Amino acid sequence: MNQNYPVIVIGAGPIGLAAAAHLNERHQDVRILEAGTSAGAAMTAWGHIKLFSTWKYNIDAASRRLLETPTDTYAGDWEAPRETRLPSGADMVSEYLEPLAAHPALAPNISYGHRVTHVTRIQADGKSVDKTRTNGREDALFLVRTQTATGTEDLLGRAVIDASGTWNTSNPVGRSGIEAIGETQARSAGFITSPLPDPLGTDKEAFAGKTILVLGAGHSAANTLISLGRLRQQHPDTTILWGLRGVANPVKLYGGGAADELPARGQLGTSLRRFVENGDITILENLSVTSLESDERLTVNLSDGRNLVIDLLVPATGFRPDLAMLSELRLDLDAIVEAPSALGPLIDPEFHSCGTVTAHGERVLAHPETDFYIVGMKSYGRAPTFLMATGYEQVRSIAASLAGDRAAADLVELELPETGVCSTDLGGSCDAPAVGEPAAACGTTEPAADSCCSTPEPAADACCGPQPVTIGFVTGTLHGHAELLGEPASR
Repeated sequence: MNQNYPVIVIGAGPIGLAAAAHLNERHQDVRILEAGTSAGAAMTAWGHIKLFSTWKYNIDAASRRLLETPTDTYAGDWEAPRETRLPSGADMVSEYLEPLAAHPALAPNISYGHRVTHVTRIQADGKSVDKTRTNGREDALFLVRTQTATGTEDLLGRAVIDASGTWNTSNPVGRSGIEAIGETQARSAGFITSPLPDPLGTDKEAFAGKTILVLGAGHSAANTLISLGRLRQQHPDTTILWGLRGVANPVKLYGGGAADELPARGQLGTSLRRFVENGDITILENLSVTSLESDERLTVNLSDGRNLVIDLLVPATGFRPDLAMLSELRLDLDAIVEAPSALGPLIDPEFHSCGTVTAHGERVLAHPETDFYIVGMKSYGRAPTFLMATGYEQVRSIAASLAGDRAAADLVELELPETGVCSTDLGGSCDAPAVGEPAAACGTTEPAADSCCSTPEPAADACCGPQPVTIGFVTGTLHGHAELLGEPASR
């Protein structure tokens, strides 16, 4: 009987839509619930940021087949972007996710403006199956409650794939994982920005000439700091403070050198280091924020008695999964990183980089709650080393399992780069573009969108070292803070 109900996918970002494409390919009914008003809503929020890898590595295989195959109701005339180009978040949405979501095989099954608030189980006859009930649990349906513009709606499914990401649940700026006193008020007053603002674009007027504290030590922080450094070149009265929760370690701050096989990511540290050494950015160490006081400006009080008076605080402090909506499910989560317990030790950022994570699929992602899965960035919990290609392989395996193809579900293959600390380069061969700033040829200042280390286009096998063909977009870390440059989730 349960086969009469769809697989419910939460989130219409790249991983959620890939899950839907794989399920569609296996003739499984699917229903996609998206909190935003369009596909890739979270990516749109950081659309100005460029991804680390080229288009070749950012398109899911089943999604590509769906877009390129003509049917009676679809012309199959989608043109894939040039593989050697580095896309921005906005490019990913307009050139890939929107056409995919508009495909006749998926579009009727996507519900926008449906924010999931609870996931639980229920018998087909309507009898309750809360978290404490075991008898008949495996055969029960899933009840997914959503909040919409017109009210609350309950939907039933035979399985649930949670690809909702982490973009909407950023880590607090306070110490020890909790909000600082006054943090909520400071956010409401507009002193705390989004995790990835656009200082050279839509946010330029708000940032120019201000004193800005960027708190965090990962790729999100680096992108914002580089943009602010360029803004200061135009507006010298802008003051940029880079707040670190520990002591500055240049090797870790700027990256892992030639070990990084994604050139655009590897070049991030070069530009950042230049702004620090030129005095455009001031590093402040050991910032442990106890409280925030909102008045005409924001006062940041620190545990050692120092205080900073600033205009804006950028919380590049990473993200964490929203598990509240899953409280009625039986989950098996790693106590440290809040990922599925079998995955947790494989991705713990204290021991693993992006390139040392073992390929994994349905068995690793399974929970005691049969036919429920957390995928994509959210599956990594608080660990910051997620690659988009990893998410594509996750949902391929899960779709195979839900279709009854155990052999395909267990055959997980994924080549990932060995990237040292999985971050940026310390020395770099040139001042190549950082992710999030206009790409430029080495030694020039003119934008050249496809340039990379003196090569006209970042050829997959020739630009600053080989790139494995399965690499997708990246999140990364320099100091163990979760940082998001991608599924931040529909983030």
